[in-house]
Amino acid sequence: MSKKPTKAKVTILGSGTSHGIPMIGCNCDVCNSDDSRDCRTRPSIFVELAGSRILVDTSPELRLQCVAHGVDRVDGVLFTHHHADHVAGLDDLRRFNYLMGGSVRLYATEKTRNSVERMFVYAFDPNMHYPSSKPNLEWQIIDDEPFFVSEASVIPIVLMHGPLPIRGYRFGDIAYCTDCNEIPPASMERLQGLDVLILDALRITPHPTHFNLEKAIEVAAEVGAKRTIFTHLAHEIKHDRIEADLPEGMKLAFDGMVVE
Repeated sequence: MSKKPTKAKVTILGSGTSHGIPMIGCNCDVCNSDDSRDCRTRPSIFVELAGSRILVDTSPELRLQCVAHGVDRVDGVLFTHHHADHVAGLDDLRRFNYLMGGSVRLYATEKTRNSVERMFVYAFDPNMHYPSSKPNLEWQIIDDEPFFVSEASVIPIVLMHGPLPIRGYRFGDIAYCTDCNEIPPASMERLQGLDVLILDALRITPHPTHFNLEKAIEVAAEVGAKRTIFTHLAHEIKHDRIEADLPEGMKLAFDGMVVE
């Protein structure tokens, strides 16, 4: 791949876990917090790089996220994996068909594509006579090789989400690694020399498929990015209290946070 400009701008559209914060029926101090940073929609980011605008995952709150943060163009959508908190807002891509006058390209592994197509049969069946509008989408299957979204170079990062291999992504000197509890050695190599690492840190207590905060801090130190931002945060993480005790160069994500 030829070298492209590496400066990236990332807006964290959603910094929360699969339940979102506040959670339904929870009265803990985080779910009742009046700190806006503790109000977290499901995980997604928006990347501006080399003139391209890239959405990573289509969270259940995608419409609200795009309205809140002025997202009006998407040149491609990258999926990390097929879990509902990362794909359930797919139908909202219909709006970008209208705004951009054409289809939206989706980038994912074959396994993720197959799962998404089973979840949204009406959107991908060319023979289905759907009585209302549906998103106009096209796939580009990725593996472990770098690829382009328009003019932007993207490097996929294999991560382990429990037993499930998923993808993180590197955009220039920023990498996004959500929903993981292990980063294989080959992927660690792809994370060297980062300015910013955005990393899963679900909660304080251990979890079988996510890094908890202690392990995430350990992994972040091993990666050695200049800055690390922890995301996919559950209600054990109260922003002001937890961030105050983080090591230097490490912060907590919040919805609307902009990283350049």
